[in-house]
Amino acid sequence: MTTGYTTGVYDLFHIGHLNLLRRAAEQCDRLIVGVTSDELSFSRKNKYPIIPLKERMEIVGALRFVDEVVVQDDMDKFAAWERHHFDKMFVGDDWKGHPKWVALEERFRPHGVEIVYFPYTEHTSSSRLREVLDAIAAPGRPPEHRAAIGSSGR
Repeated sequence: MTTGYTTGVYDLFHIGHLNLLRRAAEQCDRLIVGVTSDELSFSRKNKYPIIPLKERMEIVGALRFVDEVVVQDDMDKFAAWERHHFDKMFVGDDWKGHPKWVALEERFRPHGVEIVYFPYTEHTSSSRLREVLDAIAAPGRPPEHRAAIGSSGR
């Protein structure tokens, strides 16, 4: 049995998320999805997701091809492997060739873990959707002020 693993914030769930998860499920018998915690997302992007973690986990878990949903509260992919013992890790191809991922491929190789890169959905992203929402919520305000909308109180 092949176990797959992928992670993401999955805020403002869209077709790119769906495509990545569907493609991942096609390449394994069991798919585990790590959903990034609000705190980890804030520490990396300096803003909180719009959709709270519990709801994002419920959305991802409702997909028939997702077998398990876990919280991703750190970026240590090897520690995730130690916890979940997956055979394949799925990630967007925008990371292919990045030194961090090349090093991770080398670290996983002795353990038989394959990193599979999927095409990034260019025309849709949560970042772009959030920009539109921020612009609607604060018309006429400069972008640097709109970025703070939705990032307080969590």
